[in-house]
Amino acid sequence: MLVDKVAERLFHWIHKAALRYRAEVIALEILPDHVHLLVEVDPQFGIHRLVKHIKGVTSHDLRKEFKSLRTRLPSLRTNSYFVSTVGGAPLEVLKQYVDNQKNV
Repeated sequence: MLVDKVAERLFHWIHKAALRYRAEVIALEILPDHVHLLVEVDPQFGIHRLVKHIKGVTSHDLRKEFKSLRTRLPSLRTNSYFVSTVGGAPLEVLKQYVDNQKNV
């Protein structure tokens, strides 16, 4: 589902949503069925809030713009996601991991 024009628009909306909450997108890779996102967010705001907002807004906007997404699926997203903190890991290694996900 997340290919071509849909992926392009998703890329745009993820960055826009992150900016709204003063989060920095460090790396982003959109695969056909999921997204890898390395982001820096204020811990006081919380990663859970950022993820909830990004998933909600992007699902809404994609379904609004692409009629085929409304007719093929009842929803674009689920409530599940994986989050891990990376306090001790070298940021460049994590960025490289996300950037290389399309090659896996």
